[in-house]
Amino acid sequence: MDLSLKPEHKAFADEVRAFARENLSPATREKTFSGKHYDRDDHMVWQKALGKKGWLAYTWPKKYGGPGWDVTQRFLFENVLAEEGAPRILPFGPKMVGPVIYTFGTEAQKERFLPGIRSSEVSWCQGYSEPGAGSDLANLRTRAVREGDHYIVNGQKTWTSFAHWGDWIFCLVRTNTDGKPQEGISFLLIDMKTPGVTVRPIIMTDGAHHVNDVFLDNVKVPVENLIGKENEGWTCAKFLLANERLGIAEVPSSKRGVSVLRKIARMEPQDGRTLADDPAFTAQIADIDLQVQALEMSELRVLSTMAQGGAPGPEVSSLKVRGSEIQQRIAELTMEAVGEYAQPYQPGMLFHDTNETPIGPDHAPPAAPRYFNMRKTSIYGGSTEIQKNIVSKMVLGL
Repeated sequence: MDLSLKPEHKAFADEVRAFARENLSPATREKTFSGKHYDRDDHMVWQKALGKKGWLAYTWPKKYGGPGWDVTQRFLFENVLAEEGAPRILPFGPKMVGPVIYTFGTEAQKERFLPGIRSSEVSWCQGYSEPGAGSDLANLRTRAVREGDHYIVNGQKTWTSFAHWGDWIFCLVRTNTDGKPQEGISFLLIDMKTPGVTVRPIIMTDGAHHVNDVFLDNVKVPVENLIGKENEGWTCAKFLLANERLGIAEVPSSKRGVSVLRKIARMEPQDGRTLADDPAFTAQIADIDLQVQALEMSELRVLSTMAQGGAPGPEVSSLKVRGSEIQQRIAELTMEAVGEYAQPYQPGMLFHDTNETPIGPDHAPPAAPRYFNMRKTSIYGGSTEIQKNIVSKMVLGL
């Protein structure tokens, strides 16, 4: 794995930085660094700019409209955008269902769905988790019964991120109840405007509307929206989850979090001293910084394998576990740095148009809401316990 930067890579990083500064609005950038919530336009305007440039589907091969970057370009792209305060690319289209479609879909499906994903003209959400079937995903109960050239779908999905923005949802549905649970699951694409689809918001502890319940009541879905073969959707699901877990590592975001933490530690002098003058606290920052760097090296090894034609394997479970733990630790240290100002819980301060007045310094209000919200990182994409089971079985052979 060669991490040395060639002149063309340095020029590429400069190009990405210039693009971000030209196309990322100051308001969106300010939200990133202040910890405030994005609205739909923050994501959509930015992603459409990336799509127009041909960079939104940056993980895709050229064959399907991606830029065909090497591992160093991908590394630089993600890190430069994080440094510039770009919002996270919503992964459901370009990083999740897009690769599933170009890997398992028909030529007609690729022609129909991939262009809208590449341009961000079509938004997607993920219909995996259900009440009673989260980490134990194979026990999902949403049914799809074939009637002629359609499936009739009934069931409920929950914790569906950005379903209220989604044009389409990719769903795991049960098409057979015989045999092992994994053997009766299919992968369906469903238009969110179809009669019978209802979205109900779930408001999180940080006051944000990110996730939803999605109800499917006699939803009529064309059979042509089936990806892969009927009852073989578990193969698509595992492929998608490997890509999702790689993304959850969120190394560039954690690097930015450590940088912000250091800035906070240099603020608010008390008795002429800052937290940066406290050896015990600076040691904790140094420790988490080293953990981020170690995770980055592990991620680069996976990306290097993928660049040589490999696919993300069970090792991404380790990346997901460590990435989740590191994100939670950064949030915890940030709340410790804020100190007593984290106690006044002001989730309303995370909205751009709030009329509230912050109690304490400007960087204090996001600390507690972010800490509580980050508890979920060790659950979504497969809980830490599930990931450890995968590593134990598939990597260690236990």
